[in-house]
Amino acid sequence: MTIISSQIVINIDEEKVLADIGYNGNCGPPARMRTLVHEYARNATQLINPAYTHVIRNIDFVVGRTVYIEGGSTFKSHVISGLLKNCEQVAVFALTIDSYLEEAASQLADDGLVVQARVLDAIGSNAVEQVAEHIHKMITATASIQGLVTSQRFSPGYCDWNIVQQEMLFRTMNGSSSFIKMTDRYLMIPQKSISGIMGIGTREDDVANYNPCKTCERQGCAGRR
Repeated sequence: MTIISSQIVINIDEEKVLADIGYNGNCGPPARMRTLVHEYARNATQLINPAYTHVIRNIDFVVGRTVYIEGGSTFKSHVISGLLKNCEQVAVFALTIDSYLEEAASQLADDGLVVQARVLDAIGSNAVEQVAEHIHKMITATASIQGLVTSQRFSPGYCDWNIVQQEMLFRTMNGSSSFIKMTDRYLMIPQKSISGIMGIGTREDDVANYNPCKTCERQGCAGRR
């Protein structure tokens, strides 16, 4: 089921937006940049139209790096199988803030207003992450009522979970994610969209606290948690 929700309150974190566009550490933003971010953040809400869907599926069994999901889907990843082998269910979700904001940012860039376009793009990234956090809390609250815990969110393209598995993830949702399209390179349209999974189970240490980054030796990884 697709939910178009105006009830998700988006409060743009202006400090995170500034950090996203390069102002962090010892490099503080000039006053005019703070003003620009503040004005765009205040007005961007009219360009944000959150929509999301999620399904809960039983995990049939796990063999090696392959997870067999109720309905015939398979997820193939050592990181994902390491999580889901300790879970009874998996939540599969997709969400977006729609395309209005990215279209506005594209128009700004076409008009030569590159800085403004970059600011608006960063605001969109902050907004879609807030929608993802809303969905995470909602799924976690539902699981908690049943005495279950949830994991962090994981998306195709993270660690060893190949981006081509995006197609399998969407198939698992049985068409309920029709408000998001997928390109032949498995990218999502609108671009300000997130898809992924959350494990659901009973074991706090193996589910809620599961973090493959703690044992990963890869250096300089932008996705490290």
